[in-house]
This record gives sequence, structure tokens and C-alpha cells, in this order.
Amino acid sequence: MSPEDRAEVSPAWLERVRAATSPDPWLHGYALVHRGTGGVIGSAGFKAPPDSAKAVEIAYGVSPEHENLGYATEAAQALAAWALGSGEVETVLAHTRSESGASARVLAKCGFRRIGPVMDPEDGRSGDGRNEPGHRGRKNAGNPRGFPASW
Repeated sequence: MSPEDRAEVSPAWLERVRAATSPDPWLHGYALVHRGTGGVIGSAGFKAPPDSAKAVEIAYGVSPEHENLGYATEAAQALAAWALGSGEVETVLAHTRSESGASARVLAKCGFRRIGPVMDPEDGRSGDGRNEPGHRGRKNAGNPRGFPASW
């Protein structure tokens, strides 16, 4: 992991990954593999296991050369569907850096609804544009696909 990427990752999350003794989809996430080439084009996963409110936060990233091709949308939809289908999650959350950026458009396509600024309890960042808008979805809340119906 580059120093720039490491600066974007929560130290608490890195510690949980280092301490893990077995595979855990809530912790380790997934590689996004291009069906045609078999190459890794990004990653997707969860910030942590579901909390006591049965909520989980998704995260995803696609390599620059594969952006704007629908891969992030597919990853976000798959994470939300898997989490909501697990029986352990009722709410799926995501944070974006910008209200109008590509990630906000991905979440809107997935049926999320913007709920406003948030303070991340782990890294404390809010209001600096980094994780400002929060997104929340509730299972089957008006969305026949079962994906989050609100951001």
C-alpha cells in the first residue's frame, strides 16, 4: 500500500485486519476482478462488521483507468445486496467526499438517499469535504430490488 493510500485508510481498520486470524467478509472485503481480463481493477468491502443498530458502512474504489464504466456501481450494489441479505444488517451507510462527485452519483444510482454531514467516530473527519455527506438505506424501503432506497 502506498503512503498516499495508507493516509486514506483508518488506522483502527488496519489494526483489525492485521489482528485477524481467519477470512472475514466484513473485514477483508473483495477484489474487483475484470471478467474479461481477470485483472484486479479495484476493491470493495465494509468498514467494520455490523454494529449494534444492525448498520454497516460500505467502501469501494476502482482504478482510474476503469472509472466511469459502471464498476463502482456494480460493486456498491453487490455490497448492499450481500449485507442486506445476510440477516445481520438492516441499514447500509456510505460516506462520500463530495455531494456532487462520482461516488455520490454511484450511490444515487444504487438508491441511496443523502442524509447530511457526519462526524466519523473513528477518524473524526467532518466538514473538510472528505466524508461530509452521509448516505443511508433501509432494506426494501420502497425499492423492489431490495437495495437501499435512501442515501
